[in-house]
Amino acid sequence: MTPEKHYDTRKVAEKASLRKRAALRRGELHSATSGAATELARLFFGTWSPAPGTVVSAFWPIRSELDLRPLSHGLHERDCVVVLPIVVARRTALRFRAWTPGLALEKDGFGVLVPPRHAPELEPDWLLVPLLAFDADGYRLGYGGGFYDISLTALRSRKTVFTIGVAYDGQQVGRVPRNPGDARLDAILTEKRALMMEP
Repeated sequence: MTPEKHYDTRKVAEKASLRKRAALRRGELHSATSGAATELARLFFGTWSPAPGTVVSAFWPIRSELDLRPLSHGLHERDCVVVLPIVVARRTALRFRAWTPGLALEKDGFGVLVPPRHAPELEPDWLLVPLLAFDADGYRLGYGGGFYDISLTALRSRKTVFTIGVAYDGQQVGRVPRNPGDARLDAILTEKRALMMEP
């Protein structure tokens, strides 16, 4: 086994172990925290003001993810264009379809609610990114599919995008294990604070 492969194997195992612990931790925070969705929206708009017409990728909450629906409604009211991510295939960049309040969503192959096929596809300028854990350097622990890392790398090769990891404050860890392909976030938003990363 080459040193590079040994390094990768260790990182994979380290991330897998951390994912299990982080998922349990987020579930506990989700059960114990009330009003987080409202506070998240308040902190967002107290920190950032995306211009009208800005395409912002949100996400529909699953399991113990923070609920972005109040924030998504607020973005729509401020004339931003809200999109939701669509999984196309493994190891493939996400696509993004437009969402508006009242739009009837449909389940994808993973059981996640997404905009219907006739909704316009747009590239986001800002992305609100789900995660299991984050660190002070702006790295996130995702679910292991690599969808956001692939998508952010592709988007950043074409345009400037602003990325915000969304988490409960208690999801912060000392250091997220990272590989060369892991995309760094520009900011973290929790129910308690907004953190901007150093360039």
